[in-house]
Amino acid sequence: MRKYEIMYILKADLDDASRKEVMDKLAKIITDNGGKVEKTDESMGLRELAYPIKDQTKGYYVVLNVSMDNVAINEFNRLVRINPSVLRHLIVVEHK
Repeated sequence: MRKYEIMYILKADLDDASRKEVMDKLAKIITDNGGKVEKTDESMGLRELAYPIKDQTKGYYVVLNVSMDNVAINEFNRLVRINPSVLRHLIVVEHK
């Protein structure tokens, strides 16, 4: 399995419980498909967006460091695109 870094931006108007629920669901997609979430970083938190995305001007940033294969990547991409709470996401290969 390869190591990846995933960054996604959640809607800012989610309350803490809803945000935690969405984050858990996204991490579960990875683990259910044979991947492993090694680290979750919420240190960027709530930030002003450079331009509006889906009529939102603020977003909550989350970064995941994961190990997964292509099946997990494809499933994560498919489900995150249809999740209304996620504004944007990006998956990059982690180089050492």
